[in-house]
Amino acid sequence: YGEIEDTVLRMAAGLAALDLAPGARVFLRMGNTLDYALMFFAANAAGLVPIPASAMLSETEVASMLKDCGVTLIAWDGTLALPDLPDGVKLLNAAAIDQLKRHTPTDYTDTHKDDPAYLIYTSGTSARPKGVLHAQRAIWGRRPMYQGWYGMTCDDVMLHSGAFNWTYTLGTGLSDPWANGATTLLYTGPRDIEVWPRLIERYGATIMASVPTLYRQMLKYCQLSPGKLAPLRHVLCAGEVLSSKLHENWVEKTGLNIYEALGMSEISTYISCSPSVPVLMGSPGKPQPGRRIVILPADTDSTVPLAPGETGLIAVHRTDPGLMLGYWQRPDEEAAVFRGEWFIGGDLASMDDDGYLHFAGRNDDIMNAFGYRVSPQEVENAIAGHPGVAEVGVSAVDVAGEVTIIAAFVVPQGDGELQPQAILDHARTRLADYKMPRAVHIVPSLPRTGNGKVARKHLYKLL
Repeated sequence: YGEIEDTVLRMAAGLAALDLAPGARVFLRMGNTLDYALMFFAANAAGLVPIPASAMLSETEVASMLKDCGVTLIAWDGTLALPDLPDGVKLLNAAAIDQLKRHTPTDYTDTHKDDPAYLIYTSGTSARPKGVLHAQRAIWGRRPMYQGWYGMTCDDVMLHSGAFNWTYTLGTGLSDPWANGATTLLYTGPRDIEVWPRLIERYGATIMASVPTLYRQMLKYCQLSPGKLAPLRHVLCAGEVLSSKLHENWVEKTGLNIYEALGMSEISTYISCSPSVPVLMGSPGKPQPGRRIVILPADTDSTVPLAPGETGLIAVHRTDPGLMLGYWQRPDEEAAVFRGEWFIGGDLASMDDDGYLHFAGRNDDIMNAFGYRVSPQEVENAIAGHPGVAEVGVSAVDVAGEVTIIAAFVVPQGDGELQPQAILDHARTRLADYKMPRAVHIVPSLPRTGNGKVARKHLYKLL
């Protein structure tokens, strides 16, 4: 801890010597290395606003973000392509980044809780990514996760499967374990699904955080059995919906629980199960302690919460310290997500009498098939229960002019043969007729976004 803080404050002193204005944006165009995280925390300590960008961004995407954020400084380690830079932008190359560590340590810049802390870009619903600006208070707003999701103590070793340049890693893999005096473990070597059991055993990991896809791959390619992953106590997942079948298979094979969380860029995770919140299959959990979460109508502007069991938009009270300051230079889009005292991110769900949330997909993913509104998540859940299905994605597909049907794209388990009619027969016992897919396509894989979610808007390209 002392070495990390000393390095961060040395780098912060080096950044301060560049005479940048408070709140200046620092774009991180770096690979999966420790320096990425150190630069993020150093920029924050110096009162600047780091932008932790994904290494998977193209030059075109980077150029668009640089222009949008009004960047002042780019930290670039030379491992990734750079577009032509805007006039007046300073560039720190790998040597200059290393030189920052040779400065005399400085103190943390004194900031207010509502001062900007970092800016992240999310795909959103528009054609171009939008910046989500978070305040210094965001780290305070992560406290409900410590027991509401992780069940963490200072004796834990947190293994995170993500890269340094992912906000999921920066938060769950670094910031939160450090805030609890725990140990964090990250891997930067070549891709190898069998490395995770070895890392758990060698370094004594007690909690692992990842996405459902990686756990699915571990079940398929690793020799797992109860006790094999000791001393792991449990695992965490976020980023995409955890299917009940995957959860059951994982528990059966490993004897360990998966604690799921639902979150978004604007607030991080806020709904979860944990060692203190029993798992309910098919639900990501309950609102974390201290958070004010309600379900509001999707078809009106009412601020009156819906009754248990009714589906609407998940709303977070705007006093939550983890909630964003706003969208960067997008006042219209920002205004659209606030309804009175509530932030509405576009996720649809219902809440039962016990407080468990039942996710129903994105409001902007809702399909309109023959005049009916249908959640793709609901159809996917129905199909995923078939024993021959490994993965499924559902989307509305135009087939003839204005005619839109629900289509399912299914990846079969193993090498088994799977017939579309068998999928339809299975789904018909679980779905109303108007929710039924009118077409089932057997495909080798599903398109995914950079962070592993099924890219429903690209499913039609498989036809």
